[in-house]
Amino acid sequence: MTSQVMFDGHVATLLDVAVSLVNGLTDGDRRGRPFTAPRGDLLPGAVHDALPPAADRAAVAPRHALHLADTARRMRAVFDAVDGDRTDRAAELVNGLLRDSGARPQLDRVDGEPWQVHFHGADDSLSVGWSAGCATALALAVGSDLAGRLGVCAAPRCDRVYVDNSRNAARHFCSDACRGRVKAAAFRSRRSVQG
Repeated sequence: MTSQVMFDGHVATLLDVAVSLVNGLTDGDRRGRPFTAPRGDLLPGAVHDALPPAADRAAVAPRHALHLADTARRMRAVFDAVDGDRTDRAAELVNGLLRDSGARPQLDRVDGEPWQVHFHGADDSLSVGWSAGCATALALAVGSDLAGRLGVCAAPRCDRVYVDNSRNAARHFCSDACRGRVKAAAFRSRRSVQG
């Protein structure tokens, strides 16, 4: 592996959104405590918070929130498969996400910038568009030598996911908080053995 991660800016953004959706919309454990994903009336706000800020985005409609919560659960399975060295399974899951979202590449132009490849869904609705984009970014990761950059937190009682953008592919935790918890526990353990 070279000294830099090779995800381009758009793919990196989509992978960050995938992580944000999975971590914010799926049940499990977070930083040593049980985490229950928002449901009902709280779900649209949680989806809004998980997506990058957009000045022109209205409130997230409940149907889009439900769609993206389902996508998040399916993407979690991809991260779990990669983390468990089951790349074939991860590829099957990503292919299902690509098929169901109707993911397709398209050249788009933002004012003042060159043409860029973006990923769209079978329709350009909020939920299908983000599902297709995230699925395509996961496909680009799983289908390359960068699949190992997708991970599940190694801290006890935490199953939040991450994308490792470090130079040496040494990330093992979803956050500095989890890394700190593990370091503190190791320090306490060494101290009790010495004392």
